[in-house]
Amino acid sequence: MIDLSDRRYLITGVLNHESIAWHVCAALQRCGAQTLVTAFGRGARIARRAAELLPTVPEVIEFDAGADADFAALRELLEQRWGSVDGVLHSIAHASPDSLGGQFMRTPAADALAGFRISAYSFQQLATTLEPLLARSEYGGSMVGLTIDASRVLVGYDWMGVHKAALEAVVKYAAVYLGPSGIRANLVAAGPVETVSAHGVSTFGGIADYFERAAPLGWDRRDPGRVVGAVLFLLSDLSRYTTGQVVYADGGVHAVVGGIDLE
Repeated sequence: MIDLSDRRYLITGVLNHESIAWHVCAALQRCGAQTLVTAFGRGARIARRAAELLPTVPEVIEFDAGADADFAALRELLEQRWGSVDGVLHSIAHASPDSLGGQFMRTPAADALAGFRISAYSFQQLATTLEPLLARSEYGGSMVGLTIDASRVLVGYDWMGVHKAALEAVVKYAAVYLGPSGIRANLVAAGPVETVSAHGVSTFGGIADYFERAAPLGWDRRDPGRVVGAVLFLLSDLSRYTTGQVVYADGGVHAVVGGIDLE
């Protein structure tokens, strides 16, 4: 295990104990790190129950990535609580039901733009807000986001696929502007994992079937832990000089030539 004793990490987007963010939080705690968790709206109650299942029960902070005031409040809380932050997991995304499932050409502009703000722009806003705290990390601050292989179309993923492609661009630009402060910005492109969000994608089953057939290292949609190692690497100082990267944790499917057959 990586030794992360006394390091401090903010984990956003924890919903339940099946989420990738929850498993990352658990792994960080097992490595000795301190964690704080954010959740939003009705999901906050579920997140608090999930937090009770972690090795150490962290504080769960209500945080709306669509509200500017919540960013300022989050920075103030972390400033008072810790004074510095070693890393942040950005696990925040949003797509309305009419943005998914083959409705790409009929999605209203307002819904597409709202999804962009929460899924992509929020990375920049979170990084900007917490830059002073991340810059104080003696190990080099790290921002890590979660994405998919946005270089290909995942039929039915629709506008969320567009938002993830935008997130990749945001992270690369953030890496350039955060670098002088000693802060890294990277992404982990995960294979399909059965989460609450995945249930909103009507073609998820077909996509997961393809990954499980095609992955050179194999894939299991029921195992979020397969993504955790890559996230831990990027959050630790083992990646001290790695930034602007997309690290694939998908069993190798991104390297396989061929389309995704959902039939």
